[in-house]
Amino acid sequence: MIIYNTTFHIEKEVLAECVDFLKKTYIPQAIASGFLMNPKMYRVVSSEDEGGESFSIQFSVKNTETLDYWMGKEGKACHRSLLERFGEKIIGFSTLLEEVDWKR
Repeated sequence: MIIYNTTFHIEKEVLAECVDFLKKTYIPQAIASGFLMNPKMYRVVSSEDEGGESFSIQFSVKNTETLDYWMGKEGKACHRSLLERFGEKIIGFSTLLEEVDWKR
């Protein structure tokens, strides 16, 4: 199991609308197929005023092959919907996380 993490920076002028869109449209659309699971959303805590706020959205996914399949079939459309609606007022980057057993 891996975690697919995308951190988005959202400009203040579209912040409320964009967060609402992420919660009500983007996340449900992303998990609809069942390939991405257990969505979580976090606000990035920062003391700097960067003209907006950042949020991390995380999904569990079985493996990188499953994520690649999802990205090719559905993921691009999810991200495109954000860009079409908010343009350059939202930017993001994605990372893959794998849990490391720190007890060993």
